[in-house]
Amino acid sequence: MSVTEVTGRTASLEVSGLDVRFPGQDQPVLLGIDLRIEHGEFVTVVGASGSGKTTLLRAIHGLLPAAAGAVTAGGERVRGPSRSRGFVFQADCLLPWRTVLDNVAYPLELRRVPKAERRERARTLLELTGLGNAAEKFPNQISGGMRQRANLARALAADPEILLMDEPFAALDAQTREVLQAELLSIWGQRRKTVVFVTHQLDEAVYLADRVVVLAASPGRVKEIVPVDLPRPRTLDVKYTSAFSEHVSVLWQLIKSDVVKQASAAPAESESANERSDA
Repeated sequence: MSVTEVTGRTASLEVSGLDVRFPGQDQPVLLGIDLRIEHGEFVTVVGASGSGKTTLLRAIHGLLPAAAGAVTAGGERVRGPSRSRGFVFQADCLLPWRTVLDNVAYPLELRRVPKAERRERARTLLELTGLGNAAEKFPNQISGGMRQRANLARALAADPEILLMDEPFAALDAQTREVLQAELLSIWGQRRKTVVFVTHQLDEAVYLADRVVVLAASPGRVKEIVPVDLPRPRTLDVKYTSAFSEHVSVLWQLIKSDVVKQASAAPAESESANERSDA
């Protein structure tokens, strides 16, 4: 019986018994994933490398088929990508020959929204993401942080119900990353999209989330879902509180064994130092 059947309510997103396998591989990448996300909820996903975080996000978007189980969004089974789910990648993927404004307006152009309307909507989103003064610049004329703001604005332009974000701030310096985390929460507070956000940064996971999904590795499966009971709205100052540190510590203890095992198996590829520094 699904969670929906138990509660009688339709979740924004529901993952039920999801297995994902890559072609030619016997062992599943994801095994038996069960997850329910409510409308307007902000959920982050953490786990050691190899736990299937990005795979889960791609399966939710419809980019990867389920070997077993199902993903439903808004009560409808996911069988492929949809405008109702926006995807923000780690790389900004902006078109270099288009201005920032025209990059943001691009999803609306694909939907044949009239030019004046799409540019007006794009300008509104640029103001929302702090890029009002960069509208006529090209991607190579703005910083990495600004490009990621534009990337987010472009995802919002299609007005998706669910926003899937795959480590969008990972390539940025620590200070810029923190600024964008705060800005993302501000935008989320205004738009109240359902967000699923993958990250390796444990402090980022706690700061952003209502709940943190912790994946175990080999195969990827839900080890625990940790509620974050820090009050909202949140400022960056919350990161310096004991309550925040306790939440980060809980996450580290949950992923520590997988990170250590990974480090022992493949030291050159290990991310344990980064994971530990976040705790």
